Amino acid sequence: MSKTVAVLSDTHGLLRPEVMETIAGCDLIIHSGDINRKEIIDRLEEIAPVYVVRGNNDKQWAEYLMEHLDVQVEDCLFHVVHNRKYVPQDLSGYDGVIFGHSHKYLCETKDGILWLNPGSCGKRRFDQDITFAMMEVNGKDIHVEKIRIPHGEKK
Repeated sequence: MSKTVAVLSDTHGLLRPEVMETIAGCDLIIHSGDINRKEIIDRLEEIAPVYVVRGNNDKQWAEYLMEHLDVQVEDCLFHVVHNRKYVPQDLSGYDGVIFGHSHKYLCETKDGILWLNPGSCGKRRFDQDITFAMMEVNGKDIHVEKIRIPHGEKK
């Protein structure tokens, strides 16, 4: 049976209604850091189990959060970290790496491993798109959909 996974990063204290509507009903949520407020995690936990790592902007309130963790979904093992530069050299046994920090969406497969940065779906920064990802995992099969939230005039 497949699992639907919402993949978020860099919310920076903001959970947009469009995000909450899209992720309603998912089986689990992975957040790759820069949450900025525990209330964000609390709201996400109302939807599904949440796996979250601490980002560079997650200060004292987030000291209990891990800087990296492994998440098993179906037959796939994902390594989750905020900043890509902290991904271990040896990725033997992993099917994917989920990270954030740059606010830039990236979804590519290298050497059989999925590299996914869902971008940022919080406060818009650096004139970048507002994005996150929905992932369907069925056994070893991984399908990723980029979700883009339209924004108004550039500020």
